[in-house]
Amino acid sequence: MNEMLTVQIERGGYAENETIISNICFQVQPGELVGLIGANGAGKSTTLQAIMGTLPIMDGEIHSASYGYVPERPILYEYFTLWEHIDFLIRTIDGDEEQLTERAMDLCRTFRLESKLYEYPTSFSKGMQQEVMLILAFLPDRRLYILDEPFMGLDPQAIRRLLTMIDEYKTRGAAILMSTHALDTAERICDAFVLVDSGRILHKGTLSSFREKLHDHSATLLDIFDRFLEDGEHGAI
Repeated sequence: MNEMLTVQIERGGYAENETIISNICFQVQPGELVGLIGANGAGKSTTLQAIMGTLPIMDGEIHSASYGYVPERPILYEYFTLWEHIDFLIRTIDGDEEQLTERAMDLCRTFRLESKLYEYPTSFSKGMQQEVMLILAFLPDRRLYILDEPFMGLDPQAIRRLLTMIDEYKTRGAAILMSTHALDTAERICDAFVLVDSGRILHKGTLSSFREKLHDHSATLLDIFDRFLEDGEHGAI
């Protein structure tokens, strides 16, 4: 099996008597960036939790390569400096410590945090905290990356640096699943999309296939998003 991620969720939720997501099935191939899109409360974060095995109730199967993960909200240790966060992670990774340290420094330079190594990330701005999460997620060389709203809080320059990194990792064959509300950016960089609504897949495919379905070859992803949601509310899909 060449897929880096195969998702087959029959149902999932936070208690036995509730179903938050159902019939969520898709794959992410090597070198592919798939955008997981949907309105607030559509089930994106619940789907990611199911994929990572942290959802309390899940019926189905997940086949996944080892992955790096960027959470929607930064998770930081209050009394760890940036370098202590990095060093702690390096000690948990099976790899050459010197190479991992060099990789960590490269990532810190990429996100302009090399001067903040001995400061506490809990005191950083939201954007800088997000950059710390990106450094920690991309430090291990993984075959799969799961990114939950990775652009949150980033300034335009940091977004550009992240986009460059994503392109480089894809070129090397990494698979990336990205949950995002940034539809204009997703339209430019994603190879395919999974649109979820009310805990189910409303539609999935490429931008071209979406446009073909709507018979509108100039529609933006935002236009498509609105149309699919509107049609879904009226039972057309």
